[in-house]
Amino acid sequence: MRLVLQEFLSLDGVSQGPGSPDEDPSDGFTRGGWFVPHLDESFDRVATAWLGRADAFLFGRRTYENFARDWPTMTDHPNARVLNGSPKYVASQSLTTARWEPTTILSGDIPARVAELKERPGRELQIHGSARLGQSLLAAGLVDELRLAVAPVVVGSGRRLFPDGGAPAGLRLLSHETTPSGIAVHVYESTGRPEYGTYGA
Repeated sequence: MRLVLQEFLSLDGVSQGPGSPDEDPSDGFTRGGWFVPHLDESFDRVATAWLGRADAFLFGRRTYENFARDWPTMTDHPNARVLNGSPKYVASQSLTTARWEPTTILSGDIPARVAELKERPGRELQIHGSARLGQSLLAAGLVDELRLAVAPVVVGSGRRLFPDGGAPAGLRLLSHETTPSGIAVHVYESTGRPEYGTYGA
């Protein structure tokens, strides 16, 4: 399977708490919900098409617990069948049980476990949110594709997908589009280490 990292970002790179004020208040973050005002039907179609390519999902603990709380009750949502019925994996050193079936808990050497999952047949193993997990797997060279939905807002604080000191990564743009509400959707393929050069006239 291809490992695909899907993230909502602000213009200043914040990935924390896009969906609601109380989604992720860790480290005193109080500006959650910044992505929601920019949702529109065009982006809903994009997100639904992405979900349709998934054969399994991979989450960090915090994102998993939020999804496991909300999605089993959202049976009328058009994406509920895919999310609720597909195999799910949660990377955690602390969870011992997972109530959102079918779920498998991954512990120990997470990059090694994810590398094993990628060897299984299938289309896409998708990471939704879970920025810390995404950062570690990007640094390990395991992410095949990044899908970034960038909202036209500067949040000003919060955890970023690409923090200072993060692992460098080379990318190739595969596609881009902008929704009527201003969400810029960029799809990149990982190309390994970035290239460097010197500008000359």
